[in-house]
Parts: sequence; C-alpha cells; structure tokens
Amino acid sequence: MSDIRHSLLRRDALSAAKEVLYHLDVYFSSQLQSVPLPIVDKGPVELLEEFVFQVPKERGAPAKRLNSLQELQLLEIMCNYFQEQSKDSVRQIIFSSLFSPQGNKADDCRMALLGKLVSMAVAVGRGPVLECAASWLQRTPAVYCVRLAQALVDDYCSLVPGSVQTLKQTFSGSPRFCCQFITAVTMLYDMSSDDLIPPPDLLEMVVSWIFEDPRLILITFLNTPIAASLPIGFLELTPLSGLIRWCVKAPLAYKRRKPPPASNGHLNGKAAKDSAAGCDQESRPLYSKLHLSVLQVLMMLQGHLTEKNLYGRLGLVPFDHVVSLVEEMSRLSDALNPLHASKEIELALDRLAQALQVAMASGALLWTREDLRTVCSRLPHNNLLQLVISGPVQQPSHAALPPGFYPPIHTPPLGYPTHAAHPAIPAHPVQTFMPGMAFPYRPIR
Repeated sequence: MSDIRHSLLRRDALSAAKEVLYHLDVYFSSQLQSVPLPIVDKGPVELLEEFVFQVPKERGAPAKRLNSLQELQLLEIMCNYFQEQSKDSVRQIIFSSLFSPQGNKADDCRMALLGKLVSMAVAVGRGPVLECAASWLQRTPAVYCVRLAQALVDDYCSLVPGSVQTLKQTFSGSPRFCCQFITAVTMLYDMSSDDLIPPPDLLEMVVSWIFEDPRLILITFLNTPIAASLPIGFLELTPLSGLIRWCVKAPLAYKRRKPPPASNGHLNGKAAKDSAAGCDQESRPLYSKLHLSVLQVLMMLQGHLTEKNLYGRLGLVPFDHVVSLVEEMSRLSDALNPLHASKEIELALDRLAQALQVAMASGALLWTREDLRTVCSRLPHNNLLQLVISGPVQQPSHAALPPGFYPPIHTPPLGYPTHAAHPAIPAHPVQTFMPGMAFPYRPIR
C-alpha cells in the first residue's frame, strides 16, 4: 500500500480518489477469489481516509477540503463506480471500507459524504448504491443510522417542497433500503417532543409504502439469518416497535403540540389553533391506516416465526420497548388535562390494547398476562385494555396445545351450561381481519 500511496500523492484530489477505488477494487476482487469474507485491514482504510475523505495522515498537517464542485464530481465518480461494478460482494466490501465508522476524526467526513452519496443515489435512481446503504444500515450502530436518516429527511422532506416524491420512488428501486430507512426514522422521530413528531411528508410517504405492501417492513427479518439474541445498539430487525409507538402516541403527541407562532413573530391564538387542528385532521387517517397495516403484519408473524424455528424464542416487539412506551403513555396522559383530552387518551389506549393483544397472539411479544397486568397498572382505565389484561394468568391445560395457540381472554363462568349450535343455523364464515377487506398478500419484490 505504501507504493500506491506515493503514486497517489502526485495526483490531483479527484484523480487520486478515483485511483484509490480502482486499486481497492483489484485488491478485494483478488481476495474474494480465495477468501469468502476478507477482513478489511488498516492499509486500505488509511488510503480512503487520506485520498477520499481528505484527512491528512501526518499529525498537525492542515486539513484539505474539496470545493463544492469537486465534491459533486467525487460523488458522481463513486455513484458510477457502484453502478458499474457487477459483483455485489465487491460492491459491499468497498462500501463498507468507505463508510464503516472507525471511531476516529475521519468519521464526521465519512458520515457527511455518505449522506450526500445516498441522497444523490435517491435523486438519480442508483439502485446498487441503495442496496449497499441498506446493508450498511443493518450492520452499523444505530446512532450512525439515525444520522443518515436525518440527512435524507432534511434533503427530501424539508429543503425543497414536493421533493419527497423523489424519495418515495425508492420503494420500487430498493424495498430493502426502504425497510431499513423506516426503522431508522421511527427511532429518530420517537414523538418525545414536538420537534420529534414525524414531518407530514415523511409520514405520508411511510404510510403509503406500508399500506401498499405491508410485508415491506418484514423484508430484513425474512431475508436475514437470525439468532435468538440480537446485538445491542443496532437497528431492530423490523420497524414494528417504532411504528406501534407512532400509532399509539400520535393522538396524545398531537394534542400536546403547541401552536406554531405566526409569520410576524407574534402568536395569533385562533389562527395558530386552526393551523394545529388542520395538521391533526390531516394526520388522523394516516395513523389509522398505519395502525391497520401494523396489525395485519403482526397477524402474519406467527407463521414466519414458526418457519424460522424462532416462535417463542425471538420477540420482534422487544419487552423493554413496550415498557418504555407504556411509561411514556402514562406520563403523557398525566400531563394532558383528562377532561379536554379524554377522546385522545381513549384512542391511544385502544390502539395500545389492540397492538398488545395481536402481538402476544402472534408470538411477536413474549409476555405473560402477569407481565401485562404489572406493566399496564399505572395507565388510565380503558375498557378494551381491561379486557386484554383480565384473562387468566396461567392455563396449564393448554401446555400441550400446538405453538401459536392463544387462550381466550374470557372463559364462561363456572355453573353456566354450554349449548351446541342450533342444527338448523349454518356456521358463520370466517372473516378476515376487517370485514370485507382482504389482505393483499403479495410476494416481496
């Protein structure tokens, strides 16, 4: 690598960056022929940091910086490289060498350039770059994934009105990237404050993706070899926990939301309230559609978990996430005036009860009724939630039943006789989740 470095020092910045990619392509292509998963050693990483991210190797040397035009040209060089490289394994290892955080001063440059590269790939439809970004999101600590998600939201949901339509088109180009992006944005926008409520354009785009094909949010789970224990500090296998949080907290978060100031800097009470109410009215049907889609996906999970031999062993809706959500719900309910927010509190608790019931039934949430009673004890009273938590704690007689059996919430009281169905009345047909609404079960693209 030292010989390569000396030759690169004689080139201009763009030419050196392009030459580094060429040398690494040759280097890893030859390694992959003999070793299935080569280890990226220190030499290639240092070349990339010096000649792509412009971080000087010598201590105390002044940092180099590309001007805006040079940076755009560098992004184009990188986009073209990943588009033209036909071997996915080589693409992935080069992308990982470029953008895997190293815990050094080059990481800020690395993340800034990654955000611009993925943003360009979205704009010009470079599917291979998005596929590499999807893999990067899966194996990189969540704190960096959230930074990439924030960069894309800034570019396509805040900077230019209407540009979200360009981001929306990635659904057909790289569904795997969309799944990982949704997981990251649900972690970013956790509704803990007014600033962390998802922007309207982002919400509409995510809901349209999922409502069109709810299995989108299972892509990573279905296509990844999975152990029963997941690494801590990385994105979840699915965005289910984050989406449940959005649906459940939305009524309370929007009710808590403070009206925005008027354009002249002074609060105009009626106009501000009308504006906030308008945003709330637009978001309500979106959260309802999202909640329906999430419940549909939860209902599908039992079969997938059983197929992967993970039923009862892997909770795709983690215990600690639900505990945190219930605590947030309790605080929000206490902070809001129950007299003025009774409808919102009721709706939020109804959605929570439905999500808990279906998640437990499908095996996505590994809770017992006792857990449910303990965790939900501080929440305001809600009829539906009370029905869910009032079932028996343990029913040993069901131990021999096949996996996936979910005991009924209520059993007939003792002393009440049971009657057979009237022979003259035909049995009712089994309904889908919503009467008259069949789930469009389509294969993943």
